[in-house]
Amino acid sequence: MVKRVIATENAPKAIGPYSQGIYKNGFVFISGQLPIDKETGEIPLDIKKQATIALQNVMAVLKEAGASVNNVVKTVIFLKDLSNFETVNEVYASFFQTECPARCCVEVARLPKDAGIEIDAIAVVD
Repeated sequence: MVKRVIATENAPKAIGPYSQGIYKNGFVFISGQLPIDKETGEIPLDIKKQATIALQNVMAVLKEAGASVNNVVKTVIFLKDLSNFETVNEVYASFFQTECPARCCVEVARLPKDAGIEIDAIAVVD
């Protein structure tokens, strides 16, 4: 099966040579989504707002692929400061309310555009 590039205007454009997402063999692979507000191009300072926007961007790419939050099987959260773990978990729980996907969360030294968070995801579309 041929891979299909997923691109949507409802999430920020890729800031490098990569796709927002790729669909192949029933899987949707979503590139790391930064907390870039698609309307303003800005990243808010507040980590709660950053987590919300990053997850909204993940959801926009999922939707473009014909998937939803219920199709997500794995996420990776990259945090600039792991002391924000609980705050991010609160936001995350508002998106993934039942049957949460597998996940890992790691602290990183730096993220593109000096964001505080980046989130990627893998979904399965039946």
